[in-house]
Amino acid sequence: MRTILNIIWLIFAGLGLWFGYVLAGILLCIPIVTIPWAIASFRIAGYAIWPFGREVVEKPTSGVGSAVGNVIWVILAGWWLAIGHIVSGLALCVTIIGIPMGIADFKLIPVSLMPLGKEIVSSRDGVFGRSA
Repeated sequence: MRTILNIIWLIFAGLGLWFGYVLAGILLCIPIVTIPWAIASFRIAGYAIWPFGREVVEKPTSGVGSAVGNVIWVILAGWWLAIGHIVSGLALCVTIIGIPMGIADFKLIPVSLMPLGKEIVSSRDGVFGRSA
């Protein structure tokens, strides 16, 4: 079921969102100082193109640096990407088949606004499958 949802997602929302994250990552690679945010953008791009079967969890080792970095991220790229998730989520919710994908799109908004201090794991592993 996850594969079917991911394929439908890829066609209707995944490629566009992936492109947005990759573009943000490329633009953030231009000034050397923002490369850590570019890496986060590329990491989320991989999640945004194939989200079903994976989830975002808090990194237990993240600290105040992640919080400050997330504020900078919101200013540089986060709000544009969040708007992209809102628009594509609303478009997906127009049909009954698209509602689960629209909800998944809305669940991506927090990570699009605050990607630092987060980790993408398999849903099968969940929190308990990660090594401490």
